[in-house]
Amino acid sequence: MSSRGSPSCFPEARRVAIFGGTHGNEMSGVTLVNMWIKNRAEIERSGLTARPFITNPRAVEKCSRYIDTDLNRAFTPENLSTPSGDGLPYEVQRAKEINQIFGPKGSPDAYDVIFDLHNTTSNMGSTLILESSTDHFNLQMVQYIKKAMAPESCMVLLNEHPHLKYSTSRSVSKHPIGLEVGPQPQGVLRSNIFESMRAIMKHALDFIELFNSGVEFPACSVEVFRVHERMDYPRDTNGNITAMVHPHLQDCDWEPLNPGDPMFQTFDGRTILYEGVSPVYPTFINEAAYYEKQQAFVTTRRETLAANSIRKTST
Repeated sequence: MSSRGSPSCFPEARRVAIFGGTHGNEMSGVTLVNMWIKNRAEIERSGLTARPFITNPRAVEKCSRYIDTDLNRAFTPENLSTPSGDGLPYEVQRAKEINQIFGPKGSPDAYDVIFDLHNTTSNMGSTLILESSTDHFNLQMVQYIKKAMAPESCMVLLNEHPHLKYSTSRSVSKHPIGLEVGPQPQGVLRSNIFESMRAIMKHALDFIELFNSGVEFPACSVEVFRVHERMDYPRDTNGNITAMVHPHLQDCDWEPLNPGDPMFQTFDGRTILYEGVSPVYPTFINEAAYYEKQQAFVTTRRETLAANSIRKTST
């Protein structure tokens, strides 16, 4: 476990955005954000403004993941700096617009917090996604949410890897947080998944309100699952899939996959075993949206991070 440092001070988080529809067929976020656009009473808190926002309206209208390209991979420096024009893919143009409204990315003018609401077809339950292990504001927030959601589990996925970059829509903000709640089929709305996402957002906004009011949060430990490796399906020389996720692995997100455990099952019934040297914790297992990305699941390693105590900057 990394060592705790001195208290961290942050300005009040007064500008908060809630993104839905980054993927237009992930219905919990789409529905919640549209509901809050009509009536913001549920997301109003003292000392902050929460702005609900549909990020990919054309994809929402079509109930498709995207129109031209994945919006949640479009916020690269190259895309955000390219000149606007009619020839750009829709999601690249949209990324530039979002960056102007909620950024610019990496600037002092960027929104304080962006929550990006997603669904997964995988059996991940409620998951909070972080992009930095050193953002102590976000570490404290996810720990607050985890405690508030108990006894329902709420995992924390850390997308911090030197070679796996995502360029997400939420990365425009100073403190980006992703929500991934499932399992839920694409284009479908399930009440239990909807209510779990709604509860997470309630606790998240409560945390920010408390922080802005002057509440100090003591140092704590946060269990996270750090992204390790993307695992593809076995394929033939033409690139066609030749095996499926093994039934012993299917729906076992966050459970240990040990060396020698079944991983894939070929179409003729042969079992392919995991050949790693140590246990890993798979997630996004058999996610429908990741077939096109040549990903069967992602492996993670469990670790404990030390979150500094935090308080708001004195004015």
